[in-house]
Amino acid sequence: MTEAQRIELTVDAVAPGGHCVARVDGQVVFVRHALPGERVVAEVTEVHKAFVRADAVTVLEPSADRVEAPCRYAVPGGCGGCDLQHVDPAAQLSWKATVVREQLTRLGGLTEADIDRLGVAVEALPGGPLGWRSRVRYAVDAADRAGLLKHRSHEVVPIERCLIAHPAIQQLPVLGDARWPQAETVETVAAADGQVSVATVAQGVPTPVQGPTTVREEAAGRRWEVPADAFWQVHPAAADTLVDAVLELLDPQPGESVWDLYGGAGLFAAALAARVGPDTRITLVEAAEQGVAAARENLRDLPSVEVVAARVETALARRRITGPVDLVVLDPPRTGAGAAVVEALAAAGPRAVAYVACDPAAFARDVRTFAALGWRLTALRGFDLFPMTQHVECVGLLRRVVSG
Repeated sequence: MTEAQRIELTVDAVAPGGHCVARVDGQVVFVRHALPGERVVAEVTEVHKAFVRADAVTVLEPSADRVEAPCRYAVPGGCGGCDLQHVDPAAQLSWKATVVREQLTRLGGLTEADIDRLGVAVEALPGGPLGWRSRVRYAVDAADRAGLLKHRSHEVVPIERCLIAHPAIQQLPVLGDARWPQAETVETVAAADGQVSVATVAQGVPTPVQGPTTVREEAAGRRWEVPADAFWQVHPAAADTLVDAVLELLDPQPGESVWDLYGGAGLFAAALAARVGPDTRITLVEAAEQGVAAARENLRDLPSVEVVAARVETALARRRITGPVDLVVLDPPRTGAGAAVVEALAAAGPRAVAYVACDPAAFARDVRTFAALGWRLTALRGFDLFPMTQHVECVGLLRRVVSG
């Protein structure tokens, strides 16, 4: 096959990355803009030794789960931000659950019986599939227009409106005729208090354009102040949804000590502090300077919380934090926690670990490492924190297997 070649094929199963798998003359083809069971004409976009990538450009036999994409940019060759706008919202949840199941069996070493026991499913959040994204970073093209990137490309697609952006962001004069000379990106935030912030970024340096540089959020029964360019969940309902799941799975008891690893501004530490009591030790570890500062500021009324500024693996290896510990919240970046962190946690011997995962593959690899150390994934919940995209968030509960 060659790039730009068009081929007729029947689409097979869902695959990670917003694709489906197909096979043509023994060649594996990863097809975007398609659904399992469809007969399509696909245009080849990349050719590799082991596989080919393609876009479905004509649908000959559509799936019953296919819908018309609400955004005119969510098409082959258009914006790459949304992977699943052509999929019915209910079917998107099934799509993501399938990916989680596949990664846990292929990479995590779980059996189909294990998966069935866990009851893997993905739950929708309130608010619907559009207008949810409260933080949007637009790229700027050579003509100084703001837009979003094509799939697997640095090419900017200038757009008039992003339909998954929060309504307050959609109303900003950022796109269309606006021009952003000297800017590499334009970053927008719609905070819980109704304020909207805009900043440009060039060579890593942000320049405020509109609104506050510190925004106010609400979650876990508290008010938070974080820098506009610091990490915070992009779905308005995400923070409370994840806190509720972590508390439900861990079932913290008064007096239990806690480690909050990759703790950010302290969302989980604050929620757990309310459960374990004011005299119980909670240790939050965060490497990002902004996150450390935000945690220390937002948790200053909780003297039982110690904020450790360090990489998690460094803090564990150099005994910046020490046991015993009863509960752990593990919320690593997309790359996962990794074997060194998992091994250190297993050695610390907590009663339970709540793993908050933004990438099913990395999560599955860490689950396998836990399993090799005598731990088991005993509960799992999936959440659609990123509607219309391939991304899915999971919260898993890990416990040590007790023999006999």
